[in-house]
Amino acid sequence: MAVYFQKREVVVPGQLLAEGRYRPSFGTYDEGGKIYSSLMGLAELKGNTVKVVALDGVYIPKEGDLVIGIIKLVAGNNWKVDIGGPYGASLHANNALRRPYSDDISEYMDMGDVISAEVSAFDRQSGPFLSMKGRGLEVLEGGMVLEVSPAKIPRIIGRRGSMINMINDHLRIDSVVGQNGRIWIKTSDVEKLRLAIKAFRMVEAQAHTSNLTDRINKMLAEEVAKLNSSEPSEEPSAEVETVDEEEFIEADTVSEPEISEAPESEPKSEAEPEVEVVEIEEPVEEESKPEASTDVEIESEDKSEKEEVNE
Repeated sequence: MAVYFQKREVVVPGQLLAEGRYRPSFGTYDEGGKIYSSLMGLAELKGNTVKVVALDGVYIPKEGDLVIGIIKLVAGNNWKVDIGGPYGASLHANNALRRPYSDDISEYMDMGDVISAEVSAFDRQSGPFLSMKGRGLEVLEGGMVLEVSPAKIPRIIGRRGSMINMINDHLRIDSVVGQNGRIWIKTSDVEKLRLAIKAFRMVEAQAHTSNLTDRINKMLAEEVAKLNSSEPSEEPSAEVETVDEEEFIEADTVSEPEISEAPESEPKSEAEPEVEVVEIEEPVEEESKPEASTDVEIESEDKSEKEEVNE
């Protein structure tokens, strides 16, 4: 018994992988007790089973696969669904709806709707059949669909969902990963959507490398920290700038009326009282003069009377 590759080594078609008591699996074939690779990909050994995970390729449906499809046609009680690859899928109303349902099944799902479904059966002649009776199989509303290589989906999911769960936890997004190379992403934050796409593309490009999970984790932690630190600093600066602009605008608008209106309003307010004062003071002065003279005459009469008395 001998193994001629290292863990996750990139192999090419026809390359000898192992010989002896080993069993071939996906991406390999047995010839004369020796196991060869049938495609270009990453060689793996699990127990005594040898398999090769393709680096690239089209999606070939398998029973039990979770797929993300787009409804292309409504025909009678069936929806025709695009799941990528060379095969078009079919979804019967009985496998998606509860009875009784309307004769017009477009009321429930129509062309252009994005769905998550499971491959219930696959026949190369008639194409795969889908079902939406399982948990989490539904119409995916909102969000976006990202297309990646179907061969990289196992790496994007990770062992027991480690990679996809880490990305979701860092960015707090909703996502569904289909085996057919489609990822549905939903988030209200544009920056986090951009980071999610960056992370998925990074996994796709570096799927054959080791310690990828650690690198993705570090990258997301740094990017999220930058987002969190930039949000508070940018908002106050924007507020200060807007306030300053408003103050400048107010100062300009206030100063202009003061200069233009002051000359018009002040003379009017001063001229009116002057006329009134002049009109009122003139008779007062005329009346006060005789009053003053009468007082003098009275005083002089009093003095003369006193002098006479004294005499």
